[in-house]
Amino acid sequence: MFNIADNRIYMNDENGKMIAEVTFPNLDDNTIVIDHTFVDDSLRGQGIAAKLMLEVIDYAKSNNKKIKATCSYAVKWFEKNKDEYKDLYIG
Repeated sequence: MFNIADNRIYMNDENGKMIAEVTFPNLDDNTIVIDHTFVDDSLRGQGIAAKLMLEVIDYAKSNNKKIKATCSYAVKWFEKNKDEYKDLYIG
């Protein structure tokens, strides 16, 4: 469903058009920053953005990274789920 490359997780439609994406550049060797989340209008309301967050969490865990967020969606998502991910999310 999702592709991972170059500090981004994304999904393309059958024509190759990118329809969902989250980007997370490295802040330092131990931390990534979620700075952008996009979901195409055709996918809104299907929980795709939340699935992108879970993919980033899996990536962070697999790579021994902590997570910061500047993207407004990611900040709100982590605030809502702070108890579950307090070991990874550092603001």
